[in-house]
Amino acid sequence: MPGAHTPCRGPLAGAGIESPAMSQRYHLVSLGCAKNTVDSHSMAQLLERDGFHSSPSPEDADVLLVNTCGFIGPARAESLDTLRQLAAAKRPGQLLIAAGCLTQRYGAEIARQVPGLDGLLGTRRWMDIVALVERARRTRHPVYDLSDAATVAMDSDGIPRTAIQGRSAYLKIADGCRRPCAFCAIPLIKGTAVSRPKPAILAEARALQEQGVQEVVLIAQDTTDYGHDLGVRDGLADLLDDLAAHVPDIPWIRVLYAYPGYVTDRLIEVMARHATIVSYLDMPLQHAHPRLLRAMRRPANVEWVHRTLEKMRRVLPDLALRTTFIVGYPGETEAEFQELLDFVEATRFDRVGVFTFSFEPGTASQPLGDPVPEAVKQERRDRLMSLQQTISLQNNQAQIGRSLQVLVEGRGDGLSIGRSYRDAPEIDGMVIVEGDLNVGSMARVLIQGALEYDLTGIPLPASGDAGQGHPRRV
Repeated sequence: MPGAHTPCRGPLAGAGIESPAMSQRYHLVSLGCAKNTVDSHSMAQLLERDGFHSSPSPEDADVLLVNTCGFIGPARAESLDTLRQLAAAKRPGQLLIAAGCLTQRYGAEIARQVPGLDGLLGTRRWMDIVALVERARRTRHPVYDLSDAATVAMDSDGIPRTAIQGRSAYLKIADGCRRPCAFCAIPLIKGTAVSRPKPAILAEARALQEQGVQEVVLIAQDTTDYGHDLGVRDGLADLLDDLAAHVPDIPWIRVLYAYPGYVTDRLIEVMARHATIVSYLDMPLQHAHPRLLRAMRRPANVEWVHRTLEKMRRVLPDLALRTTFIVGYPGETEAEFQELLDFVEATRFDRVGVFTFSFEPGTASQPLGDPVPEAVKQERRDRLMSLQQTISLQNNQAQIGRSLQVLVEGRGDGLSIGRSYRDAPEIDGMVIVEGDLNVGSMARVLIQGALEYDLTGIPLPASGDAGQGHPRRV
């Protein structure tokens, strides 16, 4: 799923390699989702292993690297704008390399649209970044490394698939996707799903624990598909069980991108049994009308969703649920959209992301075209978000009077900012706390106020408790 398209410029936190003071510098801009962020950190480590060190400004860099996003139209536009801006200001001797999802799908087109581009590196061969830079220096024409291999190569280079940001870290457990979603180009970009070996994941989690990481976020295009290609049934549940045992000092283990229909009883039981696996699940549903879900080639058993969410809330009473929806899919009627509104009102998710349908050439939905007017899409998105804002505020108000563990991520002007277990990094809300707390620490906070997306509170005396900090009445 698309994430925040926020550039990550200069040194990447947690690259984990001490760079020598050499003349070779790289400037990296990472766009798109958390999965792209992990790939960017991995490329940075490969460059640093080869003697490069990062530059916070493009003017001082020898290599300009943009890890692009190509998931939907606005992301493609942002990636192209970033490349053009860097190309326009490029000085003699600098190299400009485009990597990532946009490059994988539209490499030749990007080369035509961005004069001055020196190299193209696709998603399935990002581990060749050093070799591509060396080749680009030897030629006057753009160098292409756009593998048409079935999927991305995994774990052949000894580089961790992690990205540390503050005291949180993303840990990639698989890459690629085998789901048939009609609107999605990810299988065309990444290839089919390939799971990483469990020992490599556990070793990387242990290294994150040794670095003092407080939160590990498991990511993949579909985390619930983990282990399928390895012949493992309920692979995510097995992995979580082992992770909780291997990294007991990491208070929060979070799961993103669960696929409807694959949240099993065993997965729910494992989440409930381990205090360090936070009671949070991101399960993108995309819609609630069976006909549209079938058209999207998504699981269309809405009753399964109701039963599973009811079961999860019974077993995990403090569960925070996040989902995403697409509005304006080809053929969506007002009545079908109203059914989505009714579903959201009844289900009362804690977090909801809403996207307007983006026409993607080459996907299974291409024959349907893009018949819903953009104004109708935006109006439906606004209505759904308005409804969810009311629900989110009510859910947040229910937290008043409770105490939550908060991971502190910033402070200033007498306030501290952090997140509770109910908030995934970058995409969810925050907790605003009175006072200056230590950044990177876990603090117990008494919730005293609620906004549509955020909470406010005051710190409580340290109690020595660990884990996600289940809500407590004070």
